Amino acid sequence: MFLHTDKLKKYFWHLFGVIGIVFFWTGMWDGVGNLGPLKNSLVSLGIGLVMLTLSSFIFKEVTPLEDAKLGEIIYQKISQHPAKHELGLTYHDKGINKPMTLAVHNLKRLEKDFFVFIKEGKEIFIPANKVKELTHNGQTHWKPEASS
Repeated sequence: MFLHTDKLKKYFWHLFGVIGIVFFWTGMWDGVGNLGPLKNSLVSLGIGLVMLTLSSFIFKEVTPLEDAKLGEIIYQKISQHPAKHELGLTYHDKGINKPMTLAVHNLKRLEKDFFVFIKEGKEIFIPANKVKELTHNGQTHWKPEASS
């Protein structure tokens, strides 16, 4: 029932790390908060809001709404194509761990960030972030920039 030396060392270093995080946060809180104009809470609030606003422009690619935008972009590409009936949507199927292609003429709608297909009387939901490419007659027509 006693802890082995290896486990004690592991718990010690975890605790050591947690205490280090607390000390770091305390230093940041007290250090930055006591700098000249930042002592005024309204100035600090204003600077914080400006920083948060600017960070959304700098880190636009990591916003949680990006996948929904990707779905809209793909849906628009499909809608504007003159030969929609010849398009295919290739996605990564996690269940069988390989790419699958569905005919776009079976696409019924875009629901939030999911493409809804009807196949053999069943609805199939494909997340927009799983789409790898649009194909036209078996050839790549369009790929999302962030696809891997």
